[in-house]
Amino acid sequence: MTAPEISIIIPCYNEVKNVVPLVNALETVLNGMAWEVVFVDDNSPDGTMDAVRQLAQQKPYVRGLLRIGRRGLSSAVIEGALSVSAPLIAVMDGDLQHDESCLHAMIAALRDDQADIAVASRHVAGGSNEGLSNGWRRFLSNSGIWAARQLLNVPLTDPMSGFFAIKRSVFTDRAAQLDGKGFKILLDIMIARSKPLRVKEVPMAFRDRAHGESKLDSGVMISFAQMLAKHSFRRRPVPTYSAATLVGGGLLWSAWRLLSRKRSG
Repeated sequence: MTAPEISIIIPCYNEVKNVVPLVNALETVLNGMAWEVVFVDDNSPDGTMDAVRQLAQQKPYVRGLLRIGRRGLSSAVIEGALSVSAPLIAVMDGDLQHDESCLHAMIAALRDDQADIAVASRHVAGGSNEGLSNGWRRFLSNSGIWAARQLLNVPLTDPMSGFFAIKRSVFTDRAAQLDGKGFKILLDIMIARSKPLRVKEVPMAFRDRAHGESKLDSGVMISFAQMLAKHSFRRRPVPTYSAATLVGGGLLWSAWRLLSRKRSG
């Protein structure tokens, strides 16, 4: 087997029905390229890792990394990325909402040294956010994007994207500074060090979820608000603390509203 040029990290929890369709989709779009996919599973009770292992018996480019006693998308991505040796790393969700065809443009940008990180964005020309059909979750997502861009000056139209590709050397250089908490690993990578990354954004049509439940919930937004507050306090002078507190408090309030709705429903 040829050494992979790119390793695709899939953090997952309860995605058993999506494993085979996702690998099939990657096989189609990455045909002719040396690649591997690593499913990092937080001990899903639905048998996600069993499905990965069965597939890996037939396909040597499919691997699984089982985590027991640990939970969280960001830490799963970090562990998965640090376990590979390919020069390029991609991160995408396991729910089939990310358009795998974006990988072509993302890989090309890194190969040609146009960027250090390539991000699939719902908010550039040609992209769409139709898969986030729930109005409340769309509000939370858009609020998080606005806050990240206002408070941290991140040069991204979609800093909450979970689909990106990065040079392994760049990821390794920043790994020790990553917070590793919560769900939004892209923002963590972007602000881990003061040296800015060269960014290439490619349009992505965010698709409807076929199986399972969205991970965008109150816990996600609480951890995201905490990250914003932490880094904005570090980067900004004292007078702007109030802005960080206001935005962070707004996101926390929104997360509480979402949690209250789920409980009352």
